[in-house]
Amino acid sequence: MKVSVIIPTYNRAKLVKRAILSVLNQTYKDFELIVVDDGSFDNTKDVLRSINDLRLKTIFLDKNMGVSAARNIGINESTGEVIALLDSDDEWLEKKLETHLAFHIQGQFIISQTEEVWIRKGKRVNPKNIHRKKAGWIFEPSLKLCLVSPSCVMFNRELIKEIGLFDESLAACEDYDMWLRVSLRYPVGLCPYPLVVRYGGRVDQLSSKIIGLDLYRIYSLIKILRNETLDDDQLKATKNMLKIKSRRYIMGCMKRGKIEEALRVKELIEDFVL
Repeated sequence: MKVSVIIPTYNRAKLVKRAILSVLNQTYKDFELIVVDDGSFDNTKDVLRSINDLRLKTIFLDKNMGVSAARNIGINESTGEVIALLDSDDEWLEKKLETHLAFHIQGQFIISQTEEVWIRKGKRVNPKNIHRKKAGWIFEPSLKLCLVSPSCVMFNRELIKEIGLFDESLAACEDYDMWLRVSLRYPVGLCPYPLVVRYGGRVDQLSSKIIGLDLYRIYSLIKILRNETLDDDQLKATKNMLKIKSRRYIMGCMKRGKIEEALRVKELIEDFVL
């Protein structure tokens, strides 16, 4: 079974080669690797052009379009029956595809992910209980925070045909939005082996650069309420989480003197939160 691996990258010349080589060195060999350079202005292009491997396809965008657009372009260019994602600052252990794909196929999953090792500022750390991954129908626990890691996930191509691509209108939390839509429809398999090394704590990551990430989660929750069919428990849980996240965001705006923004978001949610 052919796997398409998608790596979006932006100004990560010092990191992206590690991610690429971790894919090219996989024990499982039936894959294609598509790297989408999202308009980098460092020497990322030189790094990508220096890697000579027929399994590697590089796409160079003229301008920075955001991680969702870069991922979507890579997915649209891919041909594999299964799609796997990897962020350009993370890496896979060499048996990631072999082990994960076997688990994915045996469990007849539409979507699954693996466990991971966390490295923060050069040191290994253990995830807090709130971040621990769950298996199965994870929609409601995923409302609080994203429980699927892009670098760990694998899904069948048919999933994209059914629910669509990443939302390019979201500057951040596009993964939160995507996995909420997915987890409404399918259980998420969890391969119990840590097959990904996930690095964090750097200032160039979106979670560090964007202030007020809850705003994009608010947009996603509103979209879920408008567009998705929810049962009573899901509806109640989604509205409650929208209330919690919007209250926190609005209070933050008020403290910073952003009164107009606070009023805008308050008006935005009033049809959903009493």
